[in-house]
Amino acid sequence: MSWLKYLLLPPTINVVLGVLGLLLWRRMPWLGAIMLVIGVGGLLWLATPTASHWLRSGLEPYPTLTTDKLETAKAIVVLGGGRDYQSPEFGWGDAPNNTTWRRLGYAAHLHRQSGLPLLVTGGRVHGEAKAEATLMALALRESFGLTARWQEAQSRNTAENARYSAAILESEGITRVALVSQAWHLPRAVPAFERAGLSVVPAPTEFASPPPAGWRAWLPRAYHLRHSTQALHEWLGRSVYALRARLFHD
Repeated sequence: MSWLKYLLLPPTINVVLGVLGLLLWRRMPWLGAIMLVIGVGGLLWLATPTASHWLRSGLEPYPTLTTDKLETAKAIVVLGGGRDYQSPEFGWGDAPNNTTWRRLGYAAHLHRQSGLPLLVTGGRVHGEAKAEATLMALALRESFGLTARWQEAQSRNTAENARYSAAILESEGITRVALVSQAWHLPRAVPAFERAGLSVVPAPTEFASPPPAGWRAWLPRAYHLRHSTQALHEWLGRSVYALRARLFHD
């Protein structure tokens, strides 16, 4: 069903609406015009800093982690956020993508503040040669001079991240963790880890930046379209999780 996810998200959905609008223009001009405006106009709106900030800020309920909250955790868990395939500059083959690098950088910062052990979690979504956790551990060692005590390399999504990480940590007697991910992702990740039996201290990073003042707040750019699409993906994922919980009572 992953194809449905991409169909419902920009820019694909906008292109589909625009093409349908053109096809319907002669027979049903009012409907064709509406679909064309929604498709093209919606794409331009989503590419503005204002839209990007509005969509992302609604996903960020957790505040910045404080030192006293961090001290209550017994380990730091870093969620994998994806990879860049064949990144020649590192010499590892694949490498963590920018989303994952941000998580790793913040986790390294928290580790140096607290001395807490690190767990990295992420497997092989498409049968890659190396698990994402392996790449994350490499990045921590080579770029930050740190060692991940645990690597969870089986998971393919957030729910599995939580389940397999909890099994590793509970075998070590650890039940309370600081969970590192983007501020927009944690509202979906925290409940997954709590359902797996862990007590979670949210450790958000990469908060949405407010739009610039004046007309620049409405200037479309591909950068902001990417962030808007990411936010819509997260809203869609949260809706699916909520529906699944309601239907199956989990």
